[in-house]
Amino acid sequence: MNKRHMEIAVSRLLYVALFVIIQVGLLVTVFGFFKKLIPYFSAVCICISIIATLHILNSSSNPAYKLAWIIPIFLMPVFGGLAYAMFGTVRASRKTRERSVHLHEQYLREMQKIPNAEKELEESELKDGSMQSHYLHNASGCQPYNNTQVTYLPLGEDMLASMKEELRKAKRYIFMEYFIVEEGTMWNSILEILEQKVAEGVEVRFMYDDLGCLMTLPRKYAQDLCKKGIKAAAFNPFNTILSPRFNNRDHRKICVIDGIVGYTGGCNLADEYINAIVKHGHWKDTAVCLKGRAVWSLAVQFLSIYDLASGLDESYEAYYPKEEELAKIKGPGFVQPYSDIPLDDQQVGESAYINMIMRAKKYVYITTPYLIIDSDMTTALRTAALSGVDVRIITPHVPDKKFVFMLTRSYSKPLLDAGVKIFEYTPGFIHAKTFVSDDTYAIVGTINLDYRSLYLHLECAAWMAGVPAVKDVHDDFLKTESISMAMNDSNMGRLTWGRKIFLSILRSLAPLM
Repeated sequence: MNKRHMEIAVSRLLYVALFVIIQVGLLVTVFGFFKKLIPYFSAVCICISIIATLHILNSSSNPAYKLAWIIPIFLMPVFGGLAYAMFGTVRASRKTRERSVHLHEQYLREMQKIPNAEKELEESELKDGSMQSHYLHNASGCQPYNNTQVTYLPLGEDMLASMKEELRKAKRYIFMEYFIVEEGTMWNSILEILEQKVAEGVEVRFMYDDLGCLMTLPRKYAQDLCKKGIKAAAFNPFNTILSPRFNNRDHRKICVIDGIVGYTGGCNLADEYINAIVKHGHWKDTAVCLKGRAVWSLAVQFLSIYDLASGLDESYEAYYPKEEELAKIKGPGFVQPYSDIPLDDQQVGESAYINMIMRAKKYVYITTPYLIIDSDMTTALRTAALSGVDVRIITPHVPDKKFVFMLTRSYSKPLLDAGVKIFEYTPGFIHAKTFVSDDTYAIVGTINLDYRSLYLHLECAAWMAGVPAVKDVHDDFLKTESISMAMNDSNMGRLTWGRKIFLSILRSLAPLM
């Protein structure tokens, strides 16, 4: 960490620490002032815990998520219910909910502006994929498109080179949305192009997750970008500590250029993603570059959340891609970018993955940085393997978070027992989130196999059917597998009784991590 990054980290940490001290001080003061009322306060809190437990048991949440909250409530009945009331549910203000409904209605309307290819998919030789497409359309509002060229980018370095080239060609607008942004070689080279494009009259919008950038960007960095002529917004600004809404983060990675070119995948805008710095060994990440009709879906996804974050209520008409430019782009197969947001009852990310696993006939190959999965995903993977499908998963060998790495290995054991082949990427850390099956279907996006991605974060991905890039995803998986270590009982590490107990506790609380 250089001096600049250290200054940013220290300043943000001091800001957080200040709020913690203030809030703890207020709590101590209140307790001291009302100490005679503590028995009554405790009784009220216990009642809240009982109500919270009943709410959890009767909710439609994932069973593992329910258990993860019931345990701390049971162990800490006075404060457990309060903790759940503050952090256990996805809540938004009435104003935010009303705006979300309005923007979602606009989102669904705008998705229709570019003709979709649902009928063509149903009538094609890939019609068995139409059920996955129908699900994505019904659950997320996103449609399948044809005539979209896909370039698979197997490393962050490849994505950066491609993105910079396309950014320089921008004529009308640039939209960018990222979870982590850090000043350095990668971001600075992109920012230089964005400033140049602003000077040329191109509209540039940029959005980042404020908590994701807590340690990498100064406070109110959006204002600094605005001074450069870039329309910027921080998603869900980190202004206090004790608030449930901070649990929901914008984990998406989206770049849209003129509605014609788009990017998504696992790569954030920080130097480890392009191996400009060494962080947890060699950093393996992936992305896709889309050109054609499917890019409009990414544009609408960006605009809807940007408007929510910035308070805008605008028409999208000015951002429609030009039909004469779209007409020049031809390509086989179908592409369906889609999003997953925590404000509805649909677990789109997990369901899309499970659909692919359960419909695979020959194989399904997966890369993920984390393997912390619920019973539904475990059952799907085990069932596929026991049915004769070749199921393979690559996870990191060099961890970025020690406890998460331990959890990933603990979830591996029942999968190995069912015949799932699991590998660890020995050169370092694999951050890619890819699924590929039967030489026909693939998903590349931002969605990890963990509870936060599957249940709490804003996410996005691109489902592909019958496009040449599917083979590239397949070939890259095998190449990555060749330099990875096959896991088995002998190299998983010996589990002492103490370690087993510790892992059991971690697994029970995993949905909250």
